[in-house]
Amino acid sequence: MTRFLALALALAVLLLCSPAWLRAAVSPAAAKAAAATLKRDSARCRAHTDLDACYDAIRWSPGDPVLLVALGDTLMLAKRPADAIRNYRRAAELAPDTRGLAAKISAAEGKLAPRHAQRNPAVDAASASGPAGKQYSNAAPETQSH
Repeated sequence: MTRFLALALALAVLLLCSPAWLRAAVSPAAAKAAAATLKRDSARCRAHTDLDACYDAIRWSPGDPVLLVALGDTLMLAKRPADAIRNYRRAAELAPDTRGLAAKISAAEGKLAPRHAQRNPAVDAASASGPAGKQYSNAAPETQSH
């Protein structure tokens, strides 16, 4: 099955990057198989059921903002907000008028912010507690013993 997908991907790239005379030489069956693979992977990606299907669909159609948003949604479900933000922003570059995309970016950034804020809570607690007990310094070493 993997060989078939690799072959179909190679044919799709060949079709997209080749001159018109070469496109006519590629069999319609191969083009039909490539289109069917894209359709299947796109449907699985939009259903948020398979992250690998999303990546495969994006390989077939990298400029599709709907697929990028679906990949971002699937990444959010997989608790990977940083990756989701990257895909949402790319979709926003391709289709800036996409409804609800700014809210998705904000929600993903909101999920990301608490994680970074809680990385080292001991440092925050120590700085917030203020002076606690005796503090040592090298400013006056003769008055302090270490």
